[in-house]
Amino acid sequence: MELKLPQTLHLGFPAGILNKFFCKELSKSFDPSLPNSSFCPETDRSQLYTIDIFEILDCLQSPDLQQQLDRGGCDIPVLLFGPDFSASRLLFHYDGSSNSADLIRNFISLFGNLIQESKATIISPSFIPKSKIREEQEIIQLVATSVKETSFIKFNFTGIGDFWSYGEKHNCSILVTSKLYQADLVEIFLQTYKGKEWSHPLSFYLSL
Repeated sequence: MELKLPQTLHLGFPAGILNKFFCKELSKSFDPSLPNSSFCPETDRSQLYTIDIFEILDCLQSPDLQQQLDRGGCDIPVLLFGPDFSASRLLFHYDGSSNSADLIRNFISLFGNLIQESKATIISPSFIPKSKIREEQEIIQLVATSVKETSFIKFNFTGIGDFWSYGEKHNCSILVTSKLYQADLVEIFLQTYKGKEWSHPLSFYLSL
């Protein structure tokens, strides 16, 4: 898969609003708006893109951008960060797939230095195949050993909007989910925040 384009990325957002981070493990001083806050000169491959939610709200009005989003994203994680960014309350969306487990592992690896005192909630489907039970338990154990406090919930949420609503209701600061839900997430952006200011500190970590 091609990862670099001159003006835009496969994830659809204009390159000019992206911040690039190259550390495989972000430092405690990480600030999503300041690439130098976690600087690693030893690698030339981005490990994380960050975008200020305020900056993308206007971009999302473009029909061309919406069509690009429908085509899918690149394999580099993206953090859409809100005001007063924090990693204090994490919401992990585990959907029972190996890709979902991998993106949670990658988030833990990338943000490990920032989440040691965090609280985390893992939401899993009410039913998963027996073949996935071990993987689910491994994810629960990984998260539990990486943060200060962990809770695990079984819900049959039907869409990314359910996770969004849960995150806002319970004052979560980051929703960790798949880029497969990116188009649905953008639709909620457009429906909920068109012409309005962002009023909640919830940020979104999207990965394949």
